[in-house]
Amino acid sequence: MIVLFLYQESMSDNKLKQLQEVLGVTFSNTALLQEALTHSSYVNENSPATANERLEFVGDAVLGLILAEKLFLDYPDLAEGDLTRMRSQLVCRSSLATIARTIGLGDYLYLGQGEATSGGRGKPANLAGALEALFAAIYLDRDWQSTRECVMHIFKDDLARISRERHSDDYKSHLQEALQHLFKAAPSYHIIAESGPDHNRQFTAEVVLDDKVLACGVGRSKKLAEADAARTALEALRETAPSSTLPPLLS
Repeated sequence: MIVLFLYQESMSDNKLKQLQEVLGVTFSNTALLQEALTHSSYVNENSPATANERLEFVGDAVLGLILAEKLFLDYPDLAEGDLTRMRSQLVCRSSLATIARTIGLGDYLYLGQGEATSGGRGKPANLAGALEALFAAIYLDRDWQSTRECVMHIFKDDLARISRERHSDDYKSHLQEALQHLFKAAPSYHIIAESGPDHNRQFTAEVVLDDKVLACGVGRSKKLAEADAARTALEALRETAPSSTLPPLLS
């Protein structure tokens, strides 16, 4: 009862309900949800509370397995090393923190006063840990399928991004082959601008051949911006070069 009282003082039931709506999950045991949101600094000031480190430990494993299964099924042609790298991109601290920001997770954390005033709601370690703890709480409160559905919902944009990046290499390799065929030279890429907040960056890239800018492209990652520039350059080649001079992949 003391623990519940302390929690209720710092966050209203409406706020917890709001987070559940964002997650698309209704908890049977809201104490698990509260524990997932509890930073150790809060425990230091409110000793009956329980910090989220143990849930974070479980959540790391749950999230890793869900994403490993997703990548395994989506990319049957990829080797273990490629799948491992893709999963690492999704679950690294910076990626998890960015995803946590998109759902406003920092607003729901139970933090000690000192941690809160020092910007604790925006710290990548706090956000990433709480997100993993949330998945553990969902798994323990609900079931595997509910957790998987929540992960797929929250990671939807990032899964789509790595899929685009997986295919974006085609544009760059096709452009390089075409330019080697036509001019015996390879292009280079340069990021010339970036804008937007950390969770929604936009990059602008240019593709250059012999100091001449062939095209520019934009994307939510440097890789996607370069691929977009390569795509635009390929389209320009198709329009301007005689078909008889193009390699088979462009003619």
